[in-house]
Amino acid sequence: MTQNTPHSAAPAPLGMLAVRSCIGGVFMGLANLVPGISGGTMLLAVGVYPEFINAIAELTTLKPTRRSLMVLGLVAAAALAAIAAFASLITFLVIDFRWAMYSLFIGLTLGGVPIVWKLIRKPTPAVWAGAAVGFIGMALLALAQASGVATAGDAGDGFIFLLIAGVAGASAMILPGVSGAYLLLVLGVYLTITASIRDAVSLLKAGDLAAAMPIGLHVLLPVAIGVVVGVVLVSNLLRFLLKRYEKATLGFLLGLLVGAVVGLWPFQQAVPPDAGMKIKGKTVVVQTIERPESLSAAAVHYIYEENHKPVEEKDWPTVFFTPSVTQIGLALLLLAAGFGVTLAVAQLDRSEPSEHEA
Repeated sequence: MTQNTPHSAAPAPLGMLAVRSCIGGVFMGLANLVPGISGGTMLLAVGVYPEFINAIAELTTLKPTRRSLMVLGLVAAAALAAIAAFASLITFLVIDFRWAMYSLFIGLTLGGVPIVWKLIRKPTPAVWAGAAVGFIGMALLALAQASGVATAGDAGDGFIFLLIAGVAGASAMILPGVSGAYLLLVLGVYLTITASIRDAVSLLKAGDLAAAMPIGLHVLLPVAIGVVVGVVLVSNLLRFLLKRYEKATLGFLLGLLVGAVVGLWPFQQAVPPDAGMKIKGKTVVVQTIERPESLSAAAVHYIYEENHKPVEEKDWPTVFFTPSVTQIGLALLLLAAGFGVTLAVAQLDRSEPSEHEA
C-alpha cells in the first residue's frame, strides 16, 4: 500500500504490523488517559502511525483493505482495553499525586521531540514558522487554563459540550506530539470523563447495568461520537497537509508538542472551593457540621446549591505551591524517567525512513 505520510518506510509484514498495532493501541490508550503525552506519538514511535492514518482515510472512502481493517481493529481494541483497565488508577494518581504525575507527563511529552524531529530531517523556514504558530497556540491555551478561563472544574457537562470535547480530544489524540488528554484538561472535562469511565467499569463489574447506563448515555456516548468525528476529520486533513505542506505541518506539530509543556507546571494542588464559587455552572455552598468535643474538628462539606450534590475532589480548583528541595529532586527524576520511556518506545521502530521529500 502506498503511504502518503512523510518519509514512509516500506510496508511492514502483516505479522509485525499486527504486533505493532497491538502495542501501539495499548500505549495510545494509556497516553489518552494522561494529560501531556500524545497517542499519535505512541503510534509513531512503534512504527504504525502511517498505516493508521491511511487506514482511517481508506475507511472514510468506504473502500478499506483487509490490512487497514486489521490495523484499525487492533489499535482500537487494544486502546479501549488499556483505558478500561487503567482509568481508575490514572484518575487516582492525577488527583492525589498531581505534582509527581505532571513531572512525569512533562518528561513523556518532551520525549516526543526527537521523534517528530526525525521526520523533519532538514529544517526550513516553513518548519520554524509552523513551529512558532503551534507553540503560541498551545501556550495561549495554557495561559487560559492558568488564569481560570478553563480549569478542571469549570467546564460544562452538557451533551453538545462533551461531543465537542470528544472531537477536540480525538483530533489531538492522533496528532504526533499533541496530547488529547491535555486538551480535555484545558477544556475542563478530563477528570469528568476519566472518572465516568472508572465508575461505569466498576458498576459493570458489579453487574449493575441500570446504574451504569446513565453514565454511558450522558457522558460517554457524546464523547464517543465526538471521538469518531474528530478522528475521521483530522486524519484526512492531516494526510492532505502532510502531502501538500509537509515541512510547515511537521513544524506545527513540533510547536504543539513543545508548547504543551507550558501548561504542565507540576507544582500545583487541588484546594477546597470557596463559598459562592461557580463550578460546572453551579454555585458552591460550604456546610460546617459541628461535632461533639470528644470527636475531631467540625466536618466541612462542599455541595452545589442547585441540586445539593457534593462537589467531588476531582472538580476542586488548583493553585500553585512552592516545592521543597526533595520535591524538586523527585520531579526532575520523574521528568527524566518519562523522557526515557518515550525514547525507549521509539526504539521499537527501527525502520529507516526513505529519502522522499515532499
